[in-house]
Amino acid sequence: MVSRLVLGCGTVGQTLVDALAGMSGELLVVDDSENRVETLRDDKVSANCEDPTDSAAVLEAVDAPEMVVIADEDPVANREAASLAANYFPDAYLVVYVGRDAAERDRAAMAAVADRLVDPTDALAARVLSVSLGESADRTANLQRTLRGIDGTLGVFMHDNPDPDAIASAVALGRIAAALGVDAELCYFGEISHQENRAFVNLLEIDLRHLDPEDFDRSEFGGIALVDHSRPGVNDQLPADTPVDIVVDHHPPKEPVEATFVDLRRNVGATSTLLAEHVQRLGIELTEDVATGLLYGIRVDTKDFAREVSIADFEAASFLLPHADTGVLDRVESPSVSADTFETIARAIRNRRIEGTVLASCVGSLSDRDALAQAADRLLDMEQVTTTLVYGFMDGTVFVSARSRGTDIDLGETVRAAFGQIGSAGGHADMAGAQIPLGLLGEVEDEEESSLTEVVSEVITDRFFETVRSIPEDDGEYAREGEMRFDTPVAEPED
Repeated sequence: MVSRLVLGCGTVGQTLVDALAGMSGELLVVDDSENRVETLRDDKVSANCEDPTDSAAVLEAVDAPEMVVIADEDPVANREAASLAANYFPDAYLVVYVGRDAAERDRAAMAAVADRLVDPTDALAARVLSVSLGESADRTANLQRTLRGIDGTLGVFMHDNPDPDAIASAVALGRIAAALGVDAELCYFGEISHQENRAFVNLLEIDLRHLDPEDFDRSEFGGIALVDHSRPGVNDQLPADTPVDIVVDHHPPKEPVEATFVDLRRNVGATSTLLAEHVQRLGIELTEDVATGLLYGIRVDTKDFAREVSIADFEAASFLLPHADTGVLDRVESPSVSADTFETIARAIRNRRIEGTVLASCVGSLSDRDALAQAADRLLDMEQVTTTLVYGFMDGTVFVSARSRGTDIDLGETVRAAFGQIGSAGGHADMAGAQIPLGLLGEVEDEEESSLTEVVSEVITDRFFETVRSIPEDDGEYAREGEMRFDTPVAEPED
């Protein structure tokens, strides 16, 4: 079955056909120049010598292509071919090259039907067309097709206690859905507790729907999308058997992901990067709030382009920056800090225990669990400390936040090894978290707070240091005490 169809093949078209010919999937070119068709056939490219604006000829040659590229030099021919493709292949991803010296009427007609319109005034038109194709464009085409198949409201679900990457990704996916005529609600369970995250939502006036697990009614939604996580019931409070239509995430899952559309790429630093690519490829208007949100999501998840960053993250940021409000980002990154947060940081400093370059601290009872992450970050500034683990308890649960830098230890795997059997745990190589029910630490629920702090501290700190000590050297390369590299990526931190 033909998966890519090229209608018209001028100079630009010949350049991109060379790139398409090396990609997976069947390719067919329809052009009315015998010389071009013969040249293509000599290069072992399937080509028909027919009028690319003749519906009978085109429909006889191909059934339902996943992508159609219009690439003649003549703008009138491109307009007619684009109209034909839009009418007969509505589910295909349509890329249209405007052609030379196009009249405004022709340009407007092509823009009205194209998923991606390429203007010849761009000196890099051939390159722009090329990057609009290939595997990435297939993903965007499949996302578009899946969204168009949603009957009703799309529920876009972030992971519990969503961070900026999850929030921005949900906003962008909602905007893509709206551009395709699909209503979307952006939903989350848990809390948005971090001061920066609350400022982010408030300053950008992001409309989110908070749900309690008992409030979830699958019949409200025509489709379900997950962003920045990939399985229902794992790091969200959806029923585990919830059917999912769309998954966009940059964290490798421990189990296979089931959804109609899956964009799961572990080689990028943020889910916001993936959504920025889809927005760009679909040619959707990039409003200031979406650009600002996605840029902040990338910056936070890559730690200002210093952690797990890829070329794709830089390219996405370059695309977003001219449209973003950096003044809003400055305000988001300088929120007021509550007295409770300062008190939590102070307790973390007072209660610290250090072994080598690893620090652990129990802050006792919590009023704001998000203060743990800030305390873990602050303690990482201490001299000769490369790893911090800060934890406290509230509502019958111990919450753990961990950070590291300048070390070969994979913190996500280390935290998972220490606490995965008694709670949920995981994270990045240099940022991780865990949640552990107090009941799993022994008979502690009825203890006084001072005794409870002592029991929790003994179990959590000892367990963590024991795990760090047990990390073996890797063929002598990682001989420093308490350091190890793990090559298996892990899930998003839960703090």
